[in-house]
Amino acid sequence: MPTVKEHVIETHDLTRKFKNLVAVDNLNLGIGQGEIFGLVGPDGAGKTTTIRLLCAIMNPTSGSAKVAGFDVVKEAEEIKKRIGYMAQRFNLYGDLSVSENLNFFADIFAVTGEERKERIAQLLAFARLTEFQDRRAARLSGGMQKKLALACTLIHQPEILFLDEPTTGVDPVSRREFWDILSDLHLRGVTLFVSTPYMDEAERCSRVGLMFEGEMIVCDEPEKVKELVAGELIELRPKDLRRARDIIAGLDGVLEVQTYGDLLHVFVDSVGRRMPELEAHLRKEDAEVSGLRRTRPRMEEAFISLVSKRIAEGRTSNPVDSGARNDKSN
Repeated sequence: MPTVKEHVIETHDLTRKFKNLVAVDNLNLGIGQGEIFGLVGPDGAGKTTTIRLLCAIMNPTSGSAKVAGFDVVKEAEEIKKRIGYMAQRFNLYGDLSVSENLNFFADIFAVTGEERKERIAQLLAFARLTEFQDRRAARLSGGMQKKLALACTLIHQPEILFLDEPTTGVDPVSRREFWDILSDLHLRGVTLFVSTPYMDEAERCSRVGLMFEGEMIVCDEPEKVKELVAGELIELRPKDLRRARDIIAGLDGVLEVQTYGDLLHVFVDSVGRRMPELEAHLRKEDAEVSGLRRTRPRMEEAFISLVSKRIAEGRTSNPVDSGARNDKSN
């Protein structure tokens, strides 16, 4: 991570309401120049609204925000000159070719002459789209459409990039390629603000903010966020998932049980003490298990645990549905 020189994104009690719904609730955030900042949360958490506020697409109900030193309400046009915004859905022109889309965005941002030719050639190579430049955008694969959208976003060389769930709906290989491109931009000093429902992508960020029901639950480096989870973690694969969960949940020292496909993740106060007890109790109950081992919490476990704790404390009324996706093949 490059040395943080200054905050290029700052919010103070930033709030946005839609009638009775508080989409963003008193958000206080400072993002340094050159960071990759990941905003993680389920659908409806407020991620897209936060990005739209910071891109000066909509005004806050209260509070304030500055991007690249400019106020999002009073100096919106100055902000738009300095940022790139990639929306969640593909919003380019499907009937235009790859190169025609790039030229269209060059027109919008007044990139002309030799500079335009050089940038388009560079972006085609950067996004690995040179051999597809004459193909209509609608005929590209999902991954290539995402890379084209990013290339169009970069045509005016923005200082800050806002990417709203940029890899949703694409295959794992395309996701990896897309993040390789983002890593190159990061090394060039571009500040990246990325919302994502994928917890493995959150692990790639300099810092990550976990958002739920408009509130920022926690904001820190990924490793420090994972350290906030109480207890140590045991993983096991039971033959009868539901029965094993019911047996384990009531044992001494068990803090929390989470289900992951055909696995159970069991948080305990001490693995050294509780693993033999857990194994013996399951054997006594004739509950067949395999793959019993100690492991480390991932961002996904941390997110679900922190949200569940928030609900248990009565600080939110909605049931937890993390909406988190973790692509194990990536």
